Amino acid sequence: MLSTLGLKSLAARSNASRAQIRLASTLVLSDPLTADGAAPPATQSAVTAAAQLGGDAIELLVVGDTPPSQVPVGVAKVYHASTASNAVSETIAATLQSVVENKGSYDYVVGTSSKFGSTVIPRAAALLGVSPVTDIIQVIESDTYVRPMYAGNALAKVQAKDAQKVLSFRPTSFDKAPLEDAGAIESVDATVFDKAQWHSENVSKSDRPDLGSANVVISGGRGMKSGDNFPILEALADKLGGAVGASRAAVDAGFVPNDLQVGQTGKVVAPDLYIAVGISGAIQHLSGMKDSKTIVAINKDPEAPIFQVADYGLVADLFEAVPEMTEKV
Repeated sequence: MLSTLGLKSLAARSNASRAQIRLASTLVLSDPLTADGAAPPATQSAVTAAAQLGGDAIELLVVGDTPPSQVPVGVAKVYHASTASNAVSETIAATLQSVVENKGSYDYVVGTSSKFGSTVIPRAAALLGVSPVTDIIQVIESDTYVRPMYAGNALAKVQAKDAQKVLSFRPTSFDKAPLEDAGAIESVDATVFDKAQWHSENVSKSDRPDLGSANVVISGGRGMKSGDNFPILEALADKLGGAVGASRAAVDAGFVPNDLQVGQTGKVVAPDLYIAVGISGAIQHLSGMKDSKTIVAINKDPEAPIFQVADYGLVADLFEAVPEMTEKV
């Protein structure tokens, strides 16, 4: 039988355990803000994913020139660190580490598997001494997740055993949390990495929706034959209010810039409607768009692999089919 002292000790440990569960919290690193200062769609999805981890509170860290004007619903606290002097990935990762170690005992440190998150989250995990689990597409338990492998041809169920977990989530696999006006924002110091210097960036400007978050995407492949033919797709995209993408083959051929590339080494998209024009359907391209709600393929080759994943397929000459579609929309 347990003594009175033993019972008190057991009760104390039980209460401490419950307190630890209640105080479990998550820190989400935001991707760069949108032009109007709001948290971007990828971060909205990350907050949705973080809520599925079951923590007590979700906090947000924004690293950049200006604090956010809007943040996802469900965020309890916002930190902002200005890195106007040197916004390299190493600075952002070191700043994330500093906030994690000084602002709270976080059970989860979360980011996105976007290009931004993919350069920061592994660095931050190394600084924290944790093995990261990246590109998660499903949360099974608070410590068990599903992530794709081999360009999406296999799905792995992974259990993270570190006490503190560093995770990145694929934005297209989770719904976007709605935005609300940001409340009080606490400023924190950035930890500047001085062995590399940020110089500049060249960002393509377009009136069309962002490729990563557009509801409609029209992508062209090698079958477009030339970059001069991409206006055919642009005209249809403008009619549908969508974005224009491309396969790696089209990018490698110099038809369009690489920021339009969809695929394993490009952007991962999951629009309501994806139209693949002149794209054969290589595995690396399919891994970047196969989660689209509806896939339409236009190709003159009836044996093209793209038809195996398409909901609707049209075997036709794209130079005749696409202008006709545009005219009838």
